[in-house]
Formats: sequence, structure tokens, C-alpha cells
Amino acid sequence: MRNSGAVLTLRKALHGLGPVFILASHLGCGLLLITGLGAGAALWAVALYGLRMLATTAIYHRLMAHRSYQAPRPVWWLGAVVAASAGQMGPSWWVAHHQQHHRHVDTGHDPHSPLLSPNGWRGFWYAQLGWLLSPAFHPDTLPAAIEADPVLRLIDRLHVLPPLALAWLSWQLGGWAWLGAFCLSTTVLFHAVASVNSVAHLAGSQPFATGDASRNNPWVALFTLGEGWHNLHHAFQGSVRQGLTLRQGRVVVLPDPTYRFICLLERLGWARQLRIPSQRALLARGA
Repeated sequence: MRNSGAVLTLRKALHGLGPVFILASHLGCGLLLITGLGAGAALWAVALYGLRMLATTAIYHRLMAHRSYQAPRPVWWLGAVVAASAGQMGPSWWVAHHQQHHRHVDTGHDPHSPLLSPNGWRGFWYAQLGWLLSPAFHPDTLPAAIEADPVLRLIDRLHVLPPLALAWLSWQLGGWAWLGAFCLSTTVLFHAVASVNSVAHLAGSQPFATGDASRNNPWVALFTLGEGWHNLHHAFQGSVRQGLTLRQGRVVVLPDPTYRFICLLERLGWARQLRIPSQRALLARGA
């Protein structure tokens, strides 16, 4: 029992490095006030943003958390390293929190609902950032399926190493300006992902009946490569395609770059059994 307590303490300490890194990336953006953001550094920031966002949305979210498609284990492992390099924590922590959000959406057990405070702005900032500094930061349990994979478990515990390695690489490639670009990319990505928890539960349309505050928000979808179609996601959690809505009794396709990326993985033989709800199911779930 004593050994189990020590393991839990160590795990919480390692997970606790996540908010420290996110704070450091925010502060690191200040480097750009000194160095400026040249074309090379800007392209580096954009490339890091796109690659790491796809790892977060396609691998952490749609593959690991919802099993909306299947993929070989190397895709899981590589995707987890890239997503962790975005400061998105490790796979066990990420999946645990996301699944808890779906089980208890917009209730007191939802780790990051913006609706728990009567003050709208206070609720927004709690969902956007504040919950990382609350007791809700540490999940009650970790997902057994992720923990059973020793590679994913190791990535989860050592989640801070990939972003530190990428920060070092950025500095080696372009000096302080590229390190600042890395920090900017990481900070913007963090807030874009967090906006699914905050903005997409406060503003947008609700074409599907879900019984919660999830909404389709095109701006969030733009910055998160399709994750902002959050009302559809809550209506059909296992759908690999989230860019779907209803208009005047018809199913309408919306931009969903993450889905297109997964289709590319399928063509390469790295994804299979993509799950998409039928048109009949979509229409039946209309609000």
C-alpha cells in the first residue's frame, strides 16, 4: 500500500509539470518582443501548430478517446509523442479528462465546464485555463486501455520531455526567434484546444439534440481543424467525421481537416474501420 501511495505521488508530480510548461510557453512568447517574428520563424510556428494540432485531434481525441477508427500501434505511439510535444500532457491524462467530460458534461463532475459559475466570464476563464490549477486537474482514474500499453504509459509519465526536446530543436535551428515561435505556436494551440471546452459550450448553433450546452462554432472549428463542430460530436461521440450539421431537414457537410487527415491515413493503410453515422441517424437526432 505504501508503494502504491508513492507511485501515485510520483505520477501526480510528473503530471503537475504540465501547467508549469504551459505557463513557461506563455512567458516565452515575450522573446518575440525582442527578436521579432521573421518569415522563417513564422513558418516554423505555423508548421508546428498544424502538425501538433492534428496529433491532438486525430490521435488523442478521435482515436484514443473515442475509438472512432482503428490504427496500428505505431500510429498511437508516434501520435502521442507529437501531441505531448504540444504541451497537451500525456495520453492517459488527456483521455481520462476527456472521457470524464463526456460522462458528466456541464455538471459539477465535468472538469472544465464554463457553466458552473453564475458569472459568465469567470466560467469562461475557468474552462479556458483555471481548471488546470484546480483539484480537477488530477483525474480520479486513468483509462485502463491506455495504461495497459507500456509505451503509452511511459509517454504519459514523461510527457514533458517531447516539448522540451522540440523547444531545444527550435533554438538549435533558429536561435531565440525560433524558440519564441515555438512558444507562440504552443500557446495559441493550447488556447485553441481549450476553446472547445469553453467557447463551444457558450456560443454557436445546436442542430442536434444532446441535452447539454455543446455547440457548433465555426471559429473554434477553424482553429482546431474541425473540432469546433462540438454539438455533432456530443450527439455522435464515436463519429470520425465531426463536420456534419442539419439545415432545413438536410444533412450538410462542413469543413473538417482532421477527418481528411484520417482519410489520408486510411489510404496509406494506417487507419481502418472509420465510423460515421448514417444520414438516417443524423436526421433522427435533429433538435
